[in-house]
Amino acid sequence: MNLTDPFFLALATIVAMSVLGVPIGQAMIGGSVLYLYLKGMDMGTVAEQLLNGTYGSFLLLAIPLFILAATFMSSGSVLDRLLRFCNALVGRFPGGLAQVNVLQSIVFASMSGSALADAAGSGKLMQALMTREGKYTKGFAAALTAVSAVIGPILPPSIPLVLYALVSGTSIGYLFIAGVVPGLLLGVFQMALIYAMAKRMNFPLEEKVPLSEFPRITREALPALMLPVVLLGCLYSGVTTPTEAAGLAAAYALLISVILYRSIGWRDIHESLLSSARTSISIGMLIAGAMAFNFVITAENIPATLSVWLQGFELSPLTFLLLVNVILLLFGAVLEGSTIILVILPVLLPTAVALGIDPVHFGVMAVLNIMIGLVTPPYGLLLFMMTKIADVSLRELVRNVAPFLMAMFGALGVVTLWPDLVLFFPRLAGYTG
Repeated sequence: MNLTDPFFLALATIVAMSVLGVPIGQAMIGGSVLYLYLKGMDMGTVAEQLLNGTYGSFLLLAIPLFILAATFMSSGSVLDRLLRFCNALVGRFPGGLAQVNVLQSIVFASMSGSALADAAGSGKLMQALMTREGKYTKGFAAALTAVSAVIGPILPPSIPLVLYALVSGTSIGYLFIAGVVPGLLLGVFQMALIYAMAKRMNFPLEEKVPLSEFPRITREALPALMLPVVLLGCLYSGVTTPTEAAGLAAAYALLISVILYRSIGWRDIHESLLSSARTSISIGMLIAGAMAFNFVITAENIPATLSVWLQGFELSPLTFLLLVNVILLLFGAVLEGSTIILVILPVLLPTAVALGIDPVHFGVMAVLNIMIGLVTPPYGLLLFMMTKIADVSLRELVRNVAPFLMAMFGALGVVTLWPDLVLFFPRLAGYTG
């Protein structure tokens, strides 16, 4: 390895800046500028890549709109109604409150698209409910809140899938609907594990909600539950583009929060706009940095070189997918998920396409894998977040997360081995891949 090679020095710069605490987006911009300088290339290329990457894609507008919709729907009144609905459905089963935690993550997936937002919002409330009166240990409640939050970015709307659509050119509509079965499957695996643990460890039972209360509870939660119906209905009917559907979802969330539930006022709207702007800016900087660094990767011809090298091993599609899973699990344990999607997946995608692997299946499998990385030691961002929210040690949290990791690996294996499971709904919607 040539330590003076411009590409090596660019990588070293990115790593060094990240270690020093510089956000990864800015670190990638710094490394890319250094690469261009050492190669004697036009320094304005970085600015061009930033502009093309952030302003040249209409699809990217969907991200801040999804974030805004989630912020509007995170008011206390909406949360309370949805949690009562989840409790009415599964609270009566063994490990009732733990089951509610998983179900609420599935429900809130339609409003967030971000695992970190789910854990910080409804997940924080579930942590408090589960540990109240000593029903569950803080370590178990924190672990369950972290792993259930992973479900959100797989079900639509999903910010990671929007990013994958950006780098792959794949239809965001088909990606969204392809994430439904894997997301629900992940929830089923987690709930089945909770059921088994509840039987063995005698988890507390919740008071059963009378059947006579179901209609009222459902009616109160129905407007919020209709958000994914509005989003996907507009998307798949062809009435709107993905970005327009995201805007409609944000408008719908504002409408029901202000008029129907009366849960937010002008001050709350102002705070929601500011909060959404901060989150969107941080994601935007990450995308901009990734676009600049992707230019460096392309200039080094790394995707094509890797594709030829891997094809030389004559890997079968299944062997390649298993190899990709291992690679992404390793990267996911130390890197932030969006960085992997924007930098690593474009390198692997040409080989996947050359082997005849469907890009929609590949994208959903990769995103599921990367989301599992959020709760995989040593770096998993959700682990660090929950240690602060729940005030538990990382060691205790990891010990409680371990059984759920095994269950999630099982779900990942099913998604990897049976692509038809992922592609069932997209094909019903007209996908021909």
